[in-house]
Amino acid sequence: MESNLYSNVQALLKEIMSKRASQKGKLRWTLQKELESSPSSSILLIQLVLKELENCFEAQQQMTSEGNANKVFKAESLVNVIPLLHTLYYVIIQSSAVIPTELYQSVCECLTKLIILPPPFSSVALATLRSIKTEMVTPGCLYQSRVALEQNLKNEREKVFVLADPAVCSAALQAAVREHLEVSHVSRDTTAVQNNVVLHVLQAGLGMQCRSSSVSQALEILGDQWTEKYFQQLAEVMEDNMKQGAGGHDLYLLKLKDIHSHIVTASTEEVTPEDQDSELASPMPFPDIQFVTWHNDDDLWDLLLNFSLHCCPNSCSDEGSKDLFDLSKESRVESNRCGDGENSPVRKPSSAFSRRKAFKNVKFADKLTLLREKMEAFNGICDSLRNNSRRHTARVVVMGDDRVLGRLAKAYHSIRERESKHLILTKRLNLRLYYIPLADVGTPPQTPCHPRLDDSVYSLSSFLGQVDPWYDSNINGLQTSITKLYEMHCKNIKPSRHNLFLLDTLCYYLRCGSQHVKLPLYSVKMTRSKPEGCPVVEEMFVSRLEADIPEFKHLKGKSPELQFATRRKKSLGQGASLSISYLKTSLSKRQEVKGEAPMACGVVVTSEPTAVTSGENALSVKFDYMNPECNTEIRTKSLIVKTVANRTLSVCLDQDSRRTYHNVQRMEISVCVDPGNKIRSSFGASTQREPVLRQYLDKVLLLPINTFSSLTP
Repeated sequence: MESNLYSNVQALLKEIMSKRASQKGKLRWTLQKELESSPSSSILLIQLVLKELENCFEAQQQMTSEGNANKVFKAESLVNVIPLLHTLYYVIIQSSAVIPTELYQSVCECLTKLIILPPPFSSVALATLRSIKTEMVTPGCLYQSRVALEQNLKNEREKVFVLADPAVCSAALQAAVREHLEVSHVSRDTTAVQNNVVLHVLQAGLGMQCRSSSVSQALEILGDQWTEKYFQQLAEVMEDNMKQGAGGHDLYLLKLKDIHSHIVTASTEEVTPEDQDSELASPMPFPDIQFVTWHNDDDLWDLLLNFSLHCCPNSCSDEGSKDLFDLSKESRVESNRCGDGENSPVRKPSSAFSRRKAFKNVKFADKLTLLREKMEAFNGICDSLRNNSRRHTARVVVMGDDRVLGRLAKAYHSIRERESKHLILTKRLNLRLYYIPLADVGTPPQTPCHPRLDDSVYSLSSFLGQVDPWYDSNINGLQTSITKLYEMHCKNIKPSRHNLFLLDTLCYYLRCGSQHVKLPLYSVKMTRSKPEGCPVVEEMFVSRLEADIPEFKHLKGKSPELQFATRRKKSLGQGASLSISYLKTSLSKRQEVKGEAPMACGVVVTSEPTAVTSGENALSVKFDYMNPECNTEIRTKSLIVKTVANRTLSVCLDQDSRRTYHNVQRMEISVCVDPGNKIRSSFGASTQREPVLRQYLDKVLLLPINTFSSLTP
């Protein structure tokens, strides 16, 4: 067993830097299945992972002592740290075996040393250390709390929404993914889940003293009412012990023994005393997952609002609930009055729109709530340390390419804007965002591991994979697996518990992907010559903006000589097609103001994700001139584009044809300000709080995508 586990761990570490996307994630999944089938192997696996972490730390310390100044080489030497930390955490949360105190202490000592490493390794090591110390004092608490949240077994609730982009996910692929994910709803039995939790906690706390088979049989005989009673008793014992800390560990074990004795003796029927010393596997059940095809921009808002009101039925009166639903419908009018692209109809205000005046002004404390979130994110405060009353969590997983992240960015901005006017969701929900790249099975296979950032619709998934190799291994590698899932669906092969690779990986992502990579959003204000609804449209993008003059668009793909000749002929006597003003950022970080860009007929603006690592938000701008030899590229933070000679632009956001705008005469592009920070008017000039809060105001709105390692600008 030791040799087999060692080989699997070594193969897993080698796989991280591999470029074979079709095999990525399989080894981690196989290791997880082996652990579920053989719980006793968890102790050995923890020892192997601990040894590898020690080797990583020693190698890093040796390079530092030798004065190695190559930062890239140092980062590559630490690439295994994040996967090992998450493997360690997942083994401990699943382990139903008693982990020796000496092994716990060795793990804590190793993690304490890793805290001195640079971010994100230190932040993940610290979060893992806190979780393991909690599990050390209260064995079984990580498993119990995670399952209780996912299965809605206590006051806190969680819900997983998987939103698929129909532009990428065809109807047949939607059916295949939906059928696969719906396995999580099959045989959802609350009593069986509670039985597993009780058995797991008793095994983790009592070890060989736990008569596993007797407990399992007794719980089945006693029925729902008694199972519920023992489950609640364990929850109360855990909560009390976590408050007491390390000093209550012995008392906690005594209470577990008491509950164990009651369960075994409570059954009036005879229990078969076989395999009493063996540990029974108790794999974590699947969470509550809802698969949704994302058609309308407000689908996300409606899902979150309905979930919020379902979780908190007593937080407002029936009349208040109705008003919130009305507000949900009416607020769409304001955010969509200009339509989504050229083909979307303009929504007219409803007759109930005037009822919004019935809401009271937002309290000062509510105005600070969104700002407090920004401060906590700015200072790296993790969720487990936050003292807030929002006990419900909505986990939103979007599936698609860069286009679906563009829609998510727009929806996220809309939520922040609505919350800044009337606090609805923020007080009730914690929102967590996840991203799974997905390709249409009808298109040629693409590899999202390392595509070209300038022309690929997977530029953001590529960036996430570069900054987080564990995300690249487990999430970017799912694209091939989803294609195989589609093929199985076409052959009428039903998913079984043994081939749920996508579902198992999704659950792993939701449970371990607790760190954030924050993508900056950019706003674009467009003035149109032939408005449909309103002359000015305010939009945003997260990866790419393309603007060109339709008269010259058909020239793309022709030879440069023919392009130049045709453009020159069309532009004679008319001067430049575009007037461009921007603030150029040089490598020396000096800024230079530039004016006109004569004879330009198009522009492509892309975000530079690599700039996130340096803490500076920047855009890469490519100008398309009349003479192809004059095409240039600059880096800037703001840009103004105006057309001349009665010409107009066609603007496409995030390569999404559904977000294309025509007849645009002027564009103003800049970083997107977080609507939740627009509270400056709430402070007077002499307010003492203003200097303290000023550094958090008017910050860029960042789209927080959960990954396995953090990256904060």
